[in-house]
Amino acid sequence: MSHLFKLASRESKHQNSEIQVGSVIFGKAKVVIIAGPCAIESRDQLFEVAKKVKLAGATMLRAGAFKPRTSPYTFAGLGIEGLKMLKEISEEIEIPTVTEVLDIHSIEECGEFSDMLQIGSRNMQNVNLLKAVGRSKKPVLLKRGMSSTITEFLLAAEYILASGNPNVVLCERGIRTFETETRNTLSLSAIPLVKELSHLPIIIDPSHATGRSSLVISMTKAGIAAGSDGIMIDVHPNPNAALCDGKQALTPAQFIELVDECRPIAKAVDRSL
Repeated sequence: MSHLFKLASRESKHQNSEIQVGSVIFGKAKVVIIAGPCAIESRDQLFEVAKKVKLAGATMLRAGAFKPRTSPYTFAGLGIEGLKMLKEISEEIEIPTVTEVLDIHSIEECGEFSDMLQIGSRNMQNVNLLKAVGRSKKPVLLKRGMSSTITEFLLAAEYILASGNPNVVLCERGIRTFETETRNTLSLSAIPLVKELSHLPIIIDPSHATGRSSLVISMTKAGIAAGSDGIMIDVHPNPNAALCDGKQALTPAQFIELVDECRPIAKAVDRSL
């Protein structure tokens, strides 16, 4: 199958790619820890979370200013004002950031205020958007589509690479199955399989994969044991009051617990946090 994704394939590049975002490098022995609120709700909320997750060991801050929601009546983000807050806090506490870009028109402003562009699950096969972020040269975090195969996932990455941007990090965020107790089904086998087929780094998002905060720590451990190059965790100061995805968010105290419990797992597979 790898002949389909020529640039992303292990055949085209035998050694693992290392993707740098600010001071952070994906693809090395150190597992990248990305944490933050699913959506920016206010400056105080973002600053509180950013400060606490960095202190706990996070090396990147995630936060959404534009949120693609299933319902048009739910909170869809603060837009450009949220991006300005993200940039300001990133510089204040010195931590690189990633935020989702929804369309071609928002690439420039998202790129101006963030260090990495995220392509969400719904946009994984938005070919024009993939080509556009490919031309932007900004590092890209590409999430797997909720119903996509591994081949389709890697072909989406191929669009970015073929457009001139080699700085792609993949993200397994769960796929849609018959199971209803979890939001999605985290495909742990995707991690070693992608590493077998491709040289690109791959991380996991156990928050969106499970949709349940009680499962996030155990799935993070499993992902690190399977070889994940990074983890992406939703953290909110008060998940019960969150305007977006509160059920899957950890409190800052729970995030500290996650990092502490995952250190020995990482060490066991010759990695570090």
